[in-house]
Amino acid sequence: MRFFNTAGPVNCEDHYCLSPLKRFDLEEVTSLIEQKKYFVLHAPRQTGKTTCLLALMEHLNATGRYRCLYCNVESAQAAREDVKEGMRAILNEIASRALDFLKDPFVKARWRQVVEESGEYAALTELLSSWAKESSLPLVILIDEIDSLVGDTLISVLRQLRAGYDKRPALFPQGIVLCGVRDVRDYRIHSSKEKTIITGGSAFNIKAKSLRLGDFSKEEVHALFRQHTDETGQEFSDETLDLVWHLTEGQPWLVNALGYEVCFEMKVGRDRNSPITVEMIEQAKENIILRRDTHIDQLADKLQEERVRRVIGPILAGLKEPEQIPTDDLYYVRDLGLVKIDGQLQIANRIYQEVIPRELTYSTQVTISEQPSWYVGSDGRLNMDSLLSAFQEFFREHSEHWVERFQYKEAGPQLLLQAFLQRIVNAGGRVEREYGLGRMRTDLLVIWRVEAESSKLKAQSTRDLQKIVIELKVLHKSLERTIADGVEQTASYMERCGTDEGHLVIFDRQRERSWDEKIFRREEAFRGSKVTVWGM
Repeated sequence: MRFFNTAGPVNCEDHYCLSPLKRFDLEEVTSLIEQKKYFVLHAPRQTGKTTCLLALMEHLNATGRYRCLYCNVESAQAAREDVKEGMRAILNEIASRALDFLKDPFVKARWRQVVEESGEYAALTELLSSWAKESSLPLVILIDEIDSLVGDTLISVLRQLRAGYDKRPALFPQGIVLCGVRDVRDYRIHSSKEKTIITGGSAFNIKAKSLRLGDFSKEEVHALFRQHTDETGQEFSDETLDLVWHLTEGQPWLVNALGYEVCFEMKVGRDRNSPITVEMIEQAKENIILRRDTHIDQLADKLQEERVRRVIGPILAGLKEPEQIPTDDLYYVRDLGLVKIDGQLQIANRIYQEVIPRELTYSTQVTISEQPSWYVGSDGRLNMDSLLSAFQEFFREHSEHWVERFQYKEAGPQLLLQAFLQRIVNAGGRVEREYGLGRMRTDLLVIWRVEAESSKLKAQSTRDLQKIVIELKVLHKSLERTIADGVEQTASYMERCGTDEGHLVIFDRQRERSWDEKIFRREEAFRGSKVTVWGM
């Protein structure tokens, strides 16, 4: 039985799959190779780059016009800036792959001698030149994980490829594709040898084009999941498939992870006679986030980088007029797959939108001493009045040193409340988040599973969903104006979510104001909706 793949290249015999050659414009790629161009294919991690390159190698070799080889240079990362050891690892990889995939022993027989005779700073150029001269067909080399190389090793590879460019195709590969997470123009490489920063654009100025491997389309997501239905008979409603798209925006690893979790990991989903429901997809999403799979861990690690913080911080804080975000940082974070620029800068998908605040506050969540049972009534419902009152006291006593713990200080109060809330809600619910650059607020929707087991209700043992809207705003203008705007926004969100429970939390970050002035609780109404306003 095939399954959804979440690790390594896709094999269509083992995995549900979309045609790799349809993930990019094959006509454009082959045209660039025909024109003897060198170019870049980049995309975020775990989006299918390697799968596509392997399929491209097979396709080009099948045409009978080229000898195409895929190689992965990640093994040379361990050499760091030791160019000699890095180059030996790269040449050995090319040699092994040429023997395995092309049945060509030439590189295997020559590469060690070339290193000794030409040295590490010319060995790649010399070896590819000799191989191209010996080959009966033009060579095409697909180099994967190029941006995993470090410092002078990366600089040397890029410069050696550039050095042989004018000799193609008779004495150098006709086409070279560099593949990695980032576009080569965004490389900022520290050279220990030259004591300076070398840009990828200057080290590899022969690049003709940068192609970006996109996410799945909505139609492709539906098609992938329907392969499971075709093979097992297990159904997905259109509403369920739409939710997969809504949560992932087609990010390939997330799409496959949701599919694998709900159909192969969750016991209820392994019953092929039971259709996959919206509730099951929501639970699968929570499982993936809480388990902190490798993909999520990699995302969390990137959030610690200063370049990433300069882009994500203003989005989390909802700043209306953030400081100018450096263009290089913006492209870098987009290439990592964390954000998208679709008319407006925003987090790439709904799962990342949930993961980012949770990862930034994970250590805070587990060190807060509050217990969920303190805020759950005998009717099984979450007492949000009691919870926010407790947070108000906690924030007054601890906010200064707790907010200082956050790297993302511009969104510190919002993150602290979300950590406090997540600590409680993890016991029986979830938090959905809406935030973004220029919104001047963060919308939270708490969805709590009500399980009434008191003696009074035990006979019916009801289970329902409680929905609570919490709107977070930072005081920027007058308090009364902020409350008026916030109450209207909260009431509108309540109506959209179909709930009559709504709270507006206003953070006053003016240091000259006393806590007695900042702390308050009052009731407001807008068009029949009651909103509780909390000052912090």
